[in-house]
Amino acid sequence: MIRHLSYFAALTLGASAASFQIDRLPNPSGVDPQIGGVAALPDGRVAAVFHRGELMFFDPATQKWSKFAEGLQEPLGILAESPSTFVVMQRAELTRIKDSDGDGKADEYETIYDGFGMSGNYHEFAFGPAKGPDGFYYISLNLGSNGAGVREEVRGKWSDLGVLDFKQMVNDPNWGKRSKDAGRMYSRVPYRGWVMKVSPDGKSVEPFACGFRSPEGIGFDPQGNLLVTDNEGDWRGTSPLHVVKRGSFNGHPASLVWREGWDKGDPRMLPVPELDAMRNKETGRFPQGDLANSPTQPVIFPASWGPYAGQMVFGEMNQNRMVRYIPDDVGGFRQCALLPMFDGTALGNGNHRLSFGPDGGLWVGKTHLSWAGAEGLVKITPKDIDTAFIVTSVKLEKAGDKQAFRIHFSQPVSAGADGIAGNRFSYLYRQDYGSPKIDEAALAFGAPQLSEDKREIVLPLEAKQGAIHRIDLAKLRAVDGSALEGSVLYYQATMLP
Repeated sequence: MIRHLSYFAALTLGASAASFQIDRLPNPSGVDPQIGGVAALPDGRVAAVFHRGELMFFDPATQKWSKFAEGLQEPLGILAESPSTFVVMQRAELTRIKDSDGDGKADEYETIYDGFGMSGNYHEFAFGPAKGPDGFYYISLNLGSNGAGVREEVRGKWSDLGVLDFKQMVNDPNWGKRSKDAGRMYSRVPYRGWVMKVSPDGKSVEPFACGFRSPEGIGFDPQGNLLVTDNEGDWRGTSPLHVVKRGSFNGHPASLVWREGWDKGDPRMLPVPELDAMRNKETGRFPQGDLANSPTQPVIFPASWGPYAGQMVFGEMNQNRMVRYIPDDVGGFRQCALLPMFDGTALGNGNHRLSFGPDGGLWVGKTHLSWAGAEGLVKITPKDIDTAFIVTSVKLEKAGDKQAFRIHFSQPVSAGADGIAGNRFSYLYRQDYGSPKIDEAALAFGAPQLSEDKREIVLPLEAKQGAIHRIDLAKLRAVDGSALEGSVLYYQATMLP
């Protein structure tokens, strides 16, 4: 019997000496193998929550699964407080699950927080928790979708700010004709479209930030900044990444109805320029189809990942890759470059939830939720990672009356600097679903300047504020002939130096 499948995949399509081992692990018997959350444990095991409500352990030594808990409602995140205590984000509540008698099975289920509203709409997912440096848990709540209405039983206060009243939203036989009046996405019960800050005992809760549509990825960077990814849709020309500040509005207006003191009526009706001026601008954007379609959870690379150590990677549901994140602070604003990772490997899509184990292996839980994606558990182990040829930093700097990108590499560049090319583009901020690329233009680089140690290239150009700058580095080669892993970077120039 085959217990698992292993794949050795080169980092690049060139001659890189670094590689990844990708192991596809067996699925538990009798369980829908869509994974909503993973948490690597100190003893090498992995805790995973599954779409139909199981919490199970996988033991790499025996290649077997064991059940810890069941009966959960669509769990979409897990955090290990100890090897026998877990915090799980269910659709309806944040729950602490504990084995108090040491028999290896859960026997305590404690509600930490269930104070957010539920209308019964199918799209009201809940994500997290991410633990902040302050010790609090942060969760993110989806908006409802006009693909359906609401149920008669509603938890929490109902907002009257909308074209349709409650009776029209419940069991309306003309819903198909009238659904547009609900808004593509809506927040008719408290804190849909918000990030909530919750103390571990649940006694302190703060509506932390609003303006989200489907904030699937939530986590903290090494500096303690809260990162949240959202998904393309209405008011989302393409999937954005935000560094989320307390009290901020992050672009989708539906959730503004729950901001304290809100007195401007239905926020969807506000002029777009007014909403645009209010919103916390994107730290990064994932070009739809080019880089990612549905970005997910961020995690930090450990020290064992060599040149990647301390950087972050995001999962991606719809493509055979993940996305690496390299921040750059400009004028007090944190923006970033985003680069593809694991291209050309056997990773596959559906990369939903991530956790690094004590041996440095990256555990990946996959799902599809009846949409694009996959299922099951995968482990990625780096091989000869210190030889990887990658971009390690990207800085946008002032250069006379123009700008320049200063790009640093993990290995000296031996060839290809004259072959660097690029273009820029943006997306509309609008109520319609998604956006075409706009303001497209080629990037006119000046002569590339290579540092004495050949680990840094300066690219002069005239950058465009607000635009995504796509830089193609595919022709670069290291001394050993390796091509770059992640040879195209997408830099979001929200601010110019």
